[in-house]
Amino acid sequence: MPRKAQLILGDGTVWNGEAFGAEVNVSGEAVFQTGMVGYTEALTDPSYSKQILVLTYPLIGNYGVPGDEKDELGILKYFESNKVHVAALVVRPWPLERARACDTPCGRKAQQASHRTAGGARGRCSR
Repeated sequence: MPRKAQLILGDGTVWNGEAFGAEVNVSGEAVFQTGMVGYTEALTDPSYSKQILVLTYPLIGNYGVPGDEKDELGILKYFESNKVHVAALVVRPWPLERARACDTPCGRKAQQASHRTAGGARGRCSR
């Protein structure tokens, strides 16, 4: 059963939704990322530290989460750092039946099915 969640803005505007991942309350500045790709990089980007990251592209997580592959210098290829820096992640509605259908990685480099199942990948990855 989905857990209820609210995003409450400083002006009193309330957005209702469903929570996934870690069960925590957070506060922070809401920031937007409009890219079509690169959500794993955004989650692990230190510049988003303690911020609530809102991803505007509607197909987030449909290609999975890449593994911990490193380049010739030992630097992670698909992440900006070795941990998640955002306080929370906000994405568009995700139909429950689609989430169940995405239990297996489907992307070329995917090691985990999506950010919804990636709780252990980078600490508390799916806030």
